[in-house]
Amino acid sequence: MTVRSRRHLFGLMIALIAGGCAVPMGSSQLETPGTRVWSGRMALDLETDPPQTFSASFELKGTVNHGELTLSTPLGNVLALIQWSPGEARLRVGGDLEAFESVESLTRKVTGAALPLGALFGWLDGTETHAGGWHADLSRLGQGRLSARRTSPEPVANLKLIID
Repeated sequence: MTVRSRRHLFGLMIALIAGGCAVPMGSSQLETPGTRVWSGRMALDLETDPPQTFSASFELKGTVNHGELTLSTPLGNVLALIQWSPGEARLRVGGDLEAFESVESLTRKVTGAALPLGALFGWLDGTETHAGGWHADLSRLGQGRLSARRTSPEPVANLKLIID
């Protein structure tokens, strides 16, 4: 994907944040006893020229194999719903649904950086989990803070979470 395409997609995500487009939410198949759920705020900074920033409220639930990430505006309007299972990932924005071969390819297209959603489950549990190029700082997890940095491949990406 070209830098211009990434900027266009990033711009789309920012426009969605500003516009507060809502996504209707159906009942989740992930809501079973024992399902882990985390929520809070997230920010992703990409060290590109010009720098790109994405921030949203989030709710992450499920497991590494079957999960769901909901991104919302500060007012609670759903920007996007990302769902994954082995061999597939889906992105719902408004009434549009797009399928991908993996959650990494989906997040790479939307943000310009493949987010380590699989490793994120381990990190949120306090486990040092390997994710190609990403290094997590779990030292403030007890205070509801998690940060991770990816230095390779470029662009350098910084992910910060504040967990409720």
